Amino acid sequence: MANETTVPTPKPNTITGWIKRLNDVVLPVPRANHEQVCKAIGDSRRSLRDIAELMQNSPALVLSVMREANHHSHGSLAEPADNLEIAINRLGLKRTEELLARLPSVPLDEIPVALRQLQMISQHASQQASGLFASRLARLWQDIHWGSLLFLSPLWPMAIAYPTLLEEWELRVIHKGQSAHKVEQALFGVRLLELCLGLTEAWHLPIWVSQGYTLLLNEQRLLVKALHIAREDEPLRQQQLLDADPTLRRWLNQPANTVLLANGLAMSAQESWACPHTQRWQYLAALYLQEPLGEVQQQVHQQAVTSARKDLTGDLWHPALSLIWPWNVQRTDRDPLPAPPPTAEALATWRKRCTELLVQPSRFANAMHLTTCAKEALVASGMHRVMLLMTDRTLSTLRAHQVDGLPKEAAHLSLDVAQSTLLQRLLEKSAQVRLTPDNHAQFSVLLPAQLRHLFIGEHLLLRSLSSNGRVVMLMVADQGGGPFSETTVQAFGKTAQCIEKALHSFTNRSA
Repeated sequence: MANETTVPTPKPNTITGWIKRLNDVVLPVPRANHEQVCKAIGDSRRSLRDIAELMQNSPALVLSVMREANHHSHGSLAEPADNLEIAINRLGLKRTEELLARLPSVPLDEIPVALRQLQMISQHASQQASGLFASRLARLWQDIHWGSLLFLSPLWPMAIAYPTLLEEWELRVIHKGQSAHKVEQALFGVRLLELCLGLTEAWHLPIWVSQGYTLLLNEQRLLVKALHIAREDEPLRQQQLLDADPTLRRWLNQPANTVLLANGLAMSAQESWACPHTQRWQYLAALYLQEPLGEVQQQVHQQAVTSARKDLTGDLWHPALSLIWPWNVQRTDRDPLPAPPPTAEALATWRKRCTELLVQPSRFANAMHLTTCAKEALVASGMHRVMLLMTDRTLSTLRAHQVDGLPKEAAHLSLDVAQSTLLQRLLEKSAQVRLTPDNHAQFSVLLPAQLRHLFIGEHLLLRSLSSNGRVVMLMVADQGGGPFSETTVQAFGKTAQCIEKALHSFTNRSA
């Protein structure tokens, strides 16, 4: 059933066309969660609350149940269900079970990474909302919780059908600062916020979700005014400015704003805890909560850690991972010292391995023999973490062939090239990319989450190698995530040349 969501053509270019296309995408549900929920529904001792709590571990399942319940209530006198318990009650357990039977249930690792990454951001947002706002607005905790979880749901089917479009949007708008209107017109033919709003209305999602998109589209002036006040250092001055503008004060205090604030915090933290986007949402959250910025930042960090403990899987990126980095790595205003250069003894080993790679005719019995020598050369040059990946015949998959300095599970890593525009570019021809603090935000988002998780830090080298005019290997290496020794960088380049010649000799050895 997962094959039903392959990329369709041609791409829509109107709101109506996009809604119809994305409406037809069936979101897969992790098999383990699917089985848990089915078992709970068949257990007469389990309450609706129990079933809803199990369902929330799969955001796709939550969305499917809410859409189904509100589709059936649309046109009736009943208001759309605004939380999962009401939705299950509306459907009844029998129809809920029938819905579950229609949904594709697949192993977690077969669900596209782009979709799982987006859903994890939604789970992070839900945790931020519950931790920051739900205890203060206890009567509204369900509205806050489910609204926050579903806010980004219009993008979930896009992550399956058009993952590269979302990736390109993030690169150009968030990291390169290009005009969102122009980029979206080129990529989608419509404003992305208008499309999201259209889907929330078509799916009859909780009203707070639609209100958040309406605010971003039509009420940005109020957001800007609130941000100016939030940046005031004195709480008394903030209160005076709000009292002088009753319209702004009433708007700011709407409980519906908690959904937008939580998602703003979760999404911006994906880039960095210290970037301007994150700081803006933290200022606004502090103003809404009427608490000092420092206290709110501490709470946000705590909620991020809680979210990561509950929802993080090994191949995804969660911003809580970077909370253990030194803060100067976060802020990048003062870089740590470069790694020391390799010792004379290590360089001697490096030269020996490079000489072995260059022997003519090739002395290697098989590819594993060759890549072991290549890995040892890179380690001797001063690299702390190394991964060599080989391409398949179709250049659609990269599989780890050699690793050093990485967890054991890294040896079994497999990357889908279609999920990363950076990998696609590296596999077109031999090329090198060096990540630094200056370009990290731009390029790291284009890396698969699995690599970001394994190579934490802002300094990284990637280089693709060719044989007979075709890329066959990708080298990924760093010196622990901190600044490189330039000696090691030069040795990396020379090692790559030696490996490429060795690959050519090995491939053509029978000739």
